[in-house]
Amino acid sequence: MKYSRQIQEHIDRLDQSLFKLRDMIKRGENEAALNYMENGPLKDRFDELQNTINMSSRGSLGDNLGARGTQNVGNL
Repeated sequence: MKYSRQIQEHIDRLDQSLFKLRDMIKRGENEAALNYMENGPLKDRFDELQNTINMSSRGSLGDNLGARGTQNVGNL
């Protein structure tokens, strides 16, 4: 139960960050949008979600697996 709650919180934060990115793109702030994705909050939210998934899979599967079951999942 705790795991699903943590995952849902990370997904909600990622969704909020994607909404902000959408607004930047809509306003034509392309340079800011690129920075937001590559170095800003969107990257951080994705990393948080990925780390939670990886930590959980280590505990249950003994491997460093990503959401699709692939090893060594790279960055967004």
